[in-house]
Amino acid sequence: MRPSLTLAACGAALMLAACGGETALSPMAGFGPNPTLPEPTKALFPTVKVADVVGWSAGQTPTAAPGYRVQAFASGLNHPRWLYRLPNGDILVAESNAPPKPENAPAPDRSVFDEVKGWVQGLVMKKAGAGVESPNRIILLRDADGDGVAEVKTDFLTGLNSPFGMALVGDRLFVANADSLVAFPYRAGETRIAAPPMKVADLPGGLNHHWTKSLVASADGSRLYVGVGSNSNVGENGLEIEGDRARILEI
Repeated sequence: MRPSLTLAACGAALMLAACGGETALSPMAGFGPNPTLPEPTKALFPTVKVADVVGWSAGQTPTAAPGYRVQAFASGLNHPRWLYRLPNGDILVAESNAPPKPENAPAPDRSVFDEVKGWVQGLVMKKAGAGVESPNRIILLRDADGDGVAEVKTDFLTGLNSPFGMALVGDRLFVANADSLVAFPYRAGETRIAAPPMKVADLPGGLNHHWTKSLVASADGSRLYVGVGSNSNVGENGLEIEGDRARILEI
């Protein structure tokens, strides 16, 4: 085995081992007026505890407060990330995931470290339930009889680019993609929009470390506000790619 591949394999093993680190303190030790905090741990790779994805078992629902009950409004969704309620009661669901990143380029353009890092990230994301290709669509759910279960489920918008935020202003539905704000004509009651998108504005894209773009409209509908995450966790990718990131953009 070549030295570079040997080092990469060792690095991958260390990354995976870091995913299972545990603290020796009881969780309750961090509560109260005088909490006991664990000493900082310095390591080549950070400790990451990835939660297991556990769905509802048959006939099982979350425990609600007295006088209330919980039931599934809809099921069979593909990586739902955000909800938006239309004035007529229809619910829009953004089925979305992160867009491809530059390090996912073809193998000839990637280093051995990039290959290993991408592989480990894929394993971690898969364990967390996020290792799926972005569906890039918005689903419409309708509960016409008011029984708390949506009997209508349709592809309302398709062909988007990692959509997240949604906002209806008058007869236009705005959608915040990972790299652009687009608008569609909307008519109350329709179950699908076939019209092509109209680009309203470009949004910071590229690496898109934190890719989701939240969206709200002002009370009078004259302004739109887009929440844009940073392109890193601690500036590790350089500040030059943080333009218009970690801020709210007014459009």
